[in-house]
Amino acid sequence: MESRLKDQWVLITGASSGFGAAAARAFGAEGSRLLLGARRVERLEEVAAEARQAGAADAQFHSLDVSSTDSAEEFVAWAKERIYAHSPGLGRLHVLVNNAGGALGLDPIAQGKDADWETMLQTNVLGILRMTRAALPLMLGQPGGAIINIGSIAGREVYEGGTVYCAAKAGELQITRGLRLELLGTGLRVCTIDPGMAETEFSIVRFKGDSARARKVYEGVHPLTAEDVAETIVWVANRPPHVCIDELIIKCAAQAAVQKVHRQGAQR
Repeated sequence: MESRLKDQWVLITGASSGFGAAAARAFGAEGSRLLLGARRVERLEEVAAEARQAGAADAQFHSLDVSSTDSAEEFVAWAKERIYAHSPGLGRLHVLVNNAGGALGLDPIAQGKDADWETMLQTNVLGILRMTRAALPLMLGQPGGAIINIGSIAGREVYEGGTVYCAAKAGELQITRGLRLELLGTGLRVCTIDPGMAETEFSIVRFKGDSARARKVYEGVHPLTAEDVAETIVWVANRPPHVCIDELIIKCAAQAAVQKVHRQGAQR
């Protein structure tokens, strides 16, 4: 059966690596048309090529920093030009994947750094608001479209050293819930996908390049992969137009809660 996502325009933020890059390849395999944004343009070029190889009907990219209103609005204006060039007057953005975000540091509040706090809140919270506000005019009037926000189980449970990141992801969750209420009756679907432990660049970024420390996070565990989460994103987007997966939590079998993880060799 032909995918509902074939030839549909899909915009993905934070598409240069991790969940975003894997989602680009997964939507590409559905025959979608991709608009990819991130700060690392050279990486975006590689991801766009991989998406085309996977089967994307189109895959274009442009620099994007969701912590900047100007950058977000410039990106969406660029996306609008691409969509309308393909379908003058009729083009619509079908899926918005608000994926850009991440954590910085694992400091307790007493030793926290303003720069880390501000980056986490800018990308995980304000970035979603900026991109959604800018993209909504391209989505309204198209029942069945989907806004998919990438959250975390950290938005539902708190852990020491992760307070600000947890607060940011709790903000994402409440934005998703509020937007669902605000858009009721438009036919647009609003969803949050909240992964648990997943091995991507997440921990390397959090620990600012300390790969040895990042590897320890996943020792003795078979964590989620970027592809696992990407498959879930595509599944949510590909439901029938009347079906909205409001909230979806996905964890590896070895993780029952944020700090309840079974590691191979550990005592039960």
